[in-house]
Amino acid sequence: MKHINVALFVADEGCPHRCSFCNQKTISGSVKRLDVQDVHNAVSKALGSRYETGEGEIAFFGGSFTAIEREYMLSLLKAAKEYIDKGLFKGIRISTRPDCINEEILHVLKKYGVTSIEIGCQSTDNRVLRLNERGHTAEDIFSAARLIKSFGFELGVQMMTGLYGDSDEGAIETAKTLISLNPDTARIYPTVVLEKTALHKLLEEGKYVPQTLEEAISLCGELLLMFHKNQIPVIRLGLHSGGNVEEGYVAGVYHPAFREKCESSIYLKLLRKELSETSIKNPEVFVGSSFVSQLIGQGRENIKALEAEGYSIKVKQSDTLKKYEIVLKAASGCQGEKK
Repeated sequence: MKHINVALFVADEGCPHRCSFCNQKTISGSVKRLDVQDVHNAVSKALGSRYETGEGEIAFFGGSFTAIEREYMLSLLKAAKEYIDKGLFKGIRISTRPDCINEEILHVLKKYGVTSIEIGCQSTDNRVLRLNERGHTAEDIFSAARLIKSFGFELGVQMMTGLYGDSDEGAIETAKTLISLNPDTARIYPTVVLEKTALHKLLEEGKYVPQTLEEAISLCGELLLMFHKNQIPVIRLGLHSGGNVEEGYVAGVYHPAFREKCESSIYLKLLRKELSETSIKNPEVFVGSSFVSQLIGQGRENIKALEAEGYSIKVKQSDTLKKYEIVLKAASGCQGEKK
C-alpha cells in the first residue's frame, strides 16, 4: 500500500502582493473559497480502502497561508488536524511567503499539527525580487529559513527560473544560496506567462522574453543535479498539469513531462562527457534499472543524438548503479572500459 497526500489550494488568500507572474486562480483552477467541508471532502475521497496510515500529508498550497485571516486559517488547520490526531496522516504541509513567518505564527502552526513549511523564495537576488514585485527581500528568506528550522519544522524552498530580469547565472546562484540553507526539499518552477498578469503585459510590450523549452531543460537539469548532489530532493519540477493552466497559458515553459526531459538532459551530458574520455565508439552503457527511460530519452532522443555524433549505444540495466551513475564498457569483441 502507498501513502497519499491531500493537496488543497487556498488561492489568492492573504497574499499582500501580486507578483508579476502570479495568477493563482489559473494555476490551481480554483474559483471557490476553500472551506472546512472542502477539507473533509478531499480527505474522505483520498483515503479509500488501500491506504498506509500515518505517512501522508495534508497540504495547503497557493496564496500565503500564514497571512490569511487568522480565524479562517485556524478553521482549516483544525479540520486537517482531526486526521493527524487519528494517526491517518503524519502532518500538515503549508506554503507561504518568507516575510509572513515569525515566532508567533510558528508557535501556532506547531500547535495545530503543521510539520512542513515551504517558502516561496523564487530568487535570492534583491534586484530580481524587486523587478518581479515580490515585496520581500533575500534577507527575509534567510531569516524565515533559520526560524523554521529552529522550531523543528521540515523546510521546503521554492525557486523559479526565467524570471523577468534574471539570467541562468542568477538562477544558479539562487540555487547555491538555497542549498546553503540546508532545506529538506525543493521545488523548481520555470516561469510561465499567464494571462492577466503584469508579466503578460511586459511580454506584450516586448520587455520580457521567456525561456525556450530547450533553455529551461538545460538550466533546470543543471539545477536538479546540484540539489541531488547535496542530497536535497526536488519534489516538483515545473507546473503540474491540470486546473486551468492550459487555458491561461500565454508563453513560457510548460510541458507535462518536463522533469523527465530535464533528467534525460543530465544523462546526455554524462554520456557525452564519458564518451569524450574514451575511444570506444560502440559502447555498452550500464545504467540503474529504474533510470533506463531517462537515459534513452523521450522518443530515444538521447540515443539518436549520439548516433548523429558517430556513436552506437547499447543500453544495459544494472541493479547496483544509482541515479545519475553510468558505466561504459566496450561491446563484445572490443577492448576497454570506462566508468
